[in-house]
Amino acid sequence: MKKLMLKKYKDFDWLLAASALAIFILGLLFLFSSTYPHNVDYVLRQVMWFLVGSLGFILMVNINYRKIVGIGSIFYFLIIFLLAAVLIFGSRRLGAQRWLAIGSLNIQPSEFAKLFITIALIQYMANHKNYRSFRNIVVSFLMIGVPFVLIMKEPDLGTALMLVPVLFVLLYVWGVPFRYLFSMALCGVLFSPLAWFLLKDYQKDRLLVFVNPGVDPLGAGYTIIQSRIAIGSGGLFGRGWLSGTQNQLNFLAERHTDFIFSVAGEEWGFFGCLLLIGLYYLLIRRVIIIAGKTDDPCGRLLATGLGVMIGIQVIVNVSMTMGFMPVVGLPLPLVSYGGSSLLVTMVALGLLESIAIHR
Repeated sequence: MKKLMLKKYKDFDWLLAASALAIFILGLLFLFSSTYPHNVDYVLRQVMWFLVGSLGFILMVNINYRKIVGIGSIFYFLIIFLLAAVLIFGSRRLGAQRWLAIGSLNIQPSEFAKLFITIALIQYMANHKNYRSFRNIVVSFLMIGVPFVLIMKEPDLGTALMLVPVLFVLLYVWGVPFRYLFSMALCGVLFSPLAWFLLKDYQKDRLLVFVNPGVDPLGAGYTIIQSRIAIGSGGLFGRGWLSGTQNQLNFLAERHTDFIFSVAGEEWGFFGCLLLIGLYYLLIRRVIIIAGKTDDPCGRLLATGLGVMIGIQVIVNVSMTMGFMPVVGLPLPLVSYGGSSLLVTMVALGLLESIAIHR
């Protein structure tokens, strides 16, 4: 029995799992500091969601990923239903209607949309080999378009825009020539100014302060200014755990969620941030290796899609805290406080391990 178990899990990617666990443990330290002195409740809830996510991780590891991709259409219609439901019955916080109460739990359907839509796209691509078909490409865009509009209505610009690079990378791996993708991206850039009129006022303000944070230092530009101060004041080695002034004196807004990297920068410094980014690099590197080792087109698409889903969030979150990108509501995977994000990331990691084992 033991030999059978060892044979089944011989291709389990321990480095992927270890890097994810290390990131989560570091995240708990950042969360403890960012929520001080009410940190115990936040940390306990985050650990609880991690345990729930671990069950999802184990379940995915023991299910052949092809079976999950095979029911991608079910996931797609489920998430469309949930995204529509949140617009009707969802609870509103800070001007956004993104959460759906199920009993005592509050879930964020847009977080699950990133995973479910990726799986549904891969099912469609795996079932339609003709990537040069104009119809198949249009259908792929429509599959993204419907949830994109629903997520924008919440509004959640960051999550909606994240679906775009996932789609383009999957189209490329599917086989669509790069020149086609470049042409489509160029058209999108040319028409992007028209999107300005579709944005909410606070989203316009965020874009304006990205260009010049000083235009509204006490309003829309306040958070990014304080974030840059926090990261810059950390120096090489940081001010020390629980010793960040911007953090502990409540200058940093949303520091336990979207801006938790600022806490890391202030209290752990350049080397602490380098450690965290290095762990993310190791995780994404293992995803690339898993994708490269599998000969199954479905597995390659899934590993690539999940890697982009996680990697884009890291790049955007870290960049926005330093002022290199506009502020959008994207959490830092495995680090930011939030059950929905943590659960989705854990399930995604379980699917990656399933690819490594069942390829």
